[in-house]
Amino acid sequence: MFNLRTSMSGRQYSPGVLIGNWNEDVCLEEELLKDFLCKRERGELLIQKSKKLKENLYKKEQLSISTDGFIHFGDTVMLVSPDNNNSPDKEPTMSGNLSLAVNPKETDILSENELTAPCDMSAISSVTPIGRNAFRILSIEGECMGEPLRFGQNFGLGASGGFPEKMLFIASDHRSFQNMTKKSSLQPVFLTDELTYLCSWQATYLDPQLRMEYEGFPVPANTKILIVHSHTNQALAVPRIFWIRSYFGKEFEVNCHTYLDTHRAEEDKNYWVMVTGNPSDKSTTMFDRPKPPSDADREQNSEIPKVICPC
Repeated sequence: MFNLRTSMSGRQYSPGVLIGNWNEDVCLEEELLKDFLCKRERGELLIQKSKKLKENLYKKEQLSISTDGFIHFGDTVMLVSPDNNNSPDKEPTMSGNLSLAVNPKETDILSENELTAPCDMSAISSVTPIGRNAFRILSIEGECMGEPLRFGQNFGLGASGGFPEKMLFIASDHRSFQNMTKKSSLQPVFLTDELTYLCSWQATYLDPQLRMEYEGFPVPANTKILIVHSHTNQALAVPRIFWIRSYFGKEFEVNCHTYLDTHRAEEDKNYWVMVTGNPSDKSTTMFDRPKPPSDADREQNSEIPKVICPC
């Protein structure tokens, strides 16, 4: 397509017609082309930056494999909000397993080539370990890497988004008029680049009647627990009724609020599972591993009479 030139009278001419400051226009077009080629060689174009960031966010991650069945400092896990099959009132779009994920702003995706703070959080329907939903258990109080994480012990959650050279930390703070979630207007959850007391979390046993007895015991992997913010004493939650629109599509809002039922026990909105890797297949997780048959299924299979074919 020709770049038409416009004269002072408003008439348009082809590029071969030299009118007005034609020499300056030719030099300007050459400089723009040189600037474009230079940015393309250095990978500074917006399309190149966004492509690199999305490739890292969707890059497959290898989760840590638990040999003793517990979570350890330094492990890479997924935080999954399990599906509650006992709630018939839920809509089909609200059911299913959801994983906690980073949710960078669209302006950061188009202008930056790595995760920048502050960064929002959301819950996605994918439970495949990728750069968005893989988190590392961090030590805050000087514990050695490899030690088991215990109930009531402070720990941090780090997210790299597929960039190993930089890590952000999941944090939360008291809600205010300027600091709250957009839909539920509750305590927000976000990523920051400073590992402070706002990034401190604790794992709590699910049953309130046995919570004191399990204080100090190692946290089991792939088991429902509560993740409580140490500073505000509010639990990490996914209400599943608040949608947010992000660059990646329609996702669930994440907040930090303890939802209690009539018995003063936490609801399933606060349930989380620290998912580890599958030891028999490194490309899958323990969620993909088939569940062993229950005692009722074993008894039912044992009662089935065996049919012997006559030879």
